[in-house]
Amino acid sequence: MIQLLFIFSDWGLLALRVVLGLIMLCHGWPKVKDLKNTVSGFEAMGFKPAKFWGPLVAFLEFVGGIALILGVFTQVVSLLFFIEFVVAILKVTGKKGLVGGYEFDLLILATLLALVVFGGGAFGADSFFGFLLY
Repeated sequence: MIQLLFIFSDWGLLALRVVLGLIMLCHGWPKVKDLKNTVSGFEAMGFKPAKFWGPLVAFLEFVGGIALILGVFTQVVSLLFFIEFVVAILKVTGKKGLVGGYEFDLLILATLLALVVFGGGAFGADSFFGFLLY
């Protein structure tokens, strides 16, 4: 281990939060913008009731993405995303195999696990306002 690099750990957590938040926000916005199509997509994937799960996932991805960027309730939001991606791998992308299937989802899962365990770091609203859950 290079002890000196630990002084940058909060910068690393900031980068993870912001990049993942942007990814989730960009994936959530089209779902929020066209809820009818989102519900149809969830029906096609076999999620029942799709009228519940589609809007819920759309809301989570859009609002949760903003929350991660800001560092608000980072651990809770990351845990919810973690559950979403486990379900996505098991129900949707896992059937396609690793390469060209769930490789991206697996990378997101690892990133989410880091945010669940370590929190959002010193440069987030959780730290600034004292919302930390530990």
